[in-house]
Amino acid sequence: MALSSGKTVLVLGANSDVAKQAIRLYAESNYHVIAASRSTQQLYDFVNQHAQIKDKTDIRYFDAVAFDTHRAFYDALPVKPHVVIYAAGFLKNNEEALLDWEGSYQMMKVHYCGAVSILNIIAMDAQNKHLERIIGLSSLSGVRGRKSNFIYGSTKSAFTQYLAGMRQYLSSRNIKVNVVVAGYIRSKMTAGLPLPESLMLEPEFIARAVIDAGNGFVIVPGLKWKLIYWILKMLPEQLVAKLP
Repeated sequence: MALSSGKTVLVLGANSDVAKQAIRLYAESNYHVIAASRSTQQLYDFVNQHAQIKDKTDIRYFDAVAFDTHRAFYDALPVKPHVVIYAAGFLKNNEEALLDWEGSYQMMKVHYCGAVSILNIIAMDAQNKHLERIIGLSSLSGVRGRKSNFIYGSTKSAFTQYLAGMRQYLSSRNIKVNVVVAGYIRSKMTAGLPLPESLMLEPEFIARAVIDAGNGFVIVPGLKWKLIYWILKMLPEQLVAKLP
């Protein structure tokens, strides 16, 4: 998809590795980028490393779990977005999450509650006539419940289902909604985890799938992961139970 200039993209949870690459790619395509995150200093450091995008990037503070600040955050934006990307993420090991309610709750707040809070505000802004697309970064962990990561996976599944309904709700306004269902990404969130090297995807690869989003709802980057996605969707429950 050829990107158009003169448009604005709002990236929420902009300090993730995928989000940073999306910021760079959008800015290089002459989008005005509003990069929003709690980690504003890390965003400034990233942008300063890429001088060609510095003048096209506006960095804002945004806390996905501070729900009562979301309305003021959106109202204060210098321009309302054409494209919105929700990329906020938090990961807690499943065994730890089972014993640590706060860790479980944080995943719920970041992946689902925070997304619903801010995206509802954005979607229901009748004054923003040029909103054309909302993209959420989800995970294959949310496709089927598996014993190794069902708490994290359940938060991503809820997020995906929310976006599916939002897609239907906004269709009459010709606003497209996509979900990027990604596999293993080489990122700071997965650093140190014992993941198979042959299945690792680079953040830029996922970011390109984001900016190339078309009309379909589910986007699964990578041929291997497309195959895994469909296997997970179709496996009988008794076989899913044998997966790690």
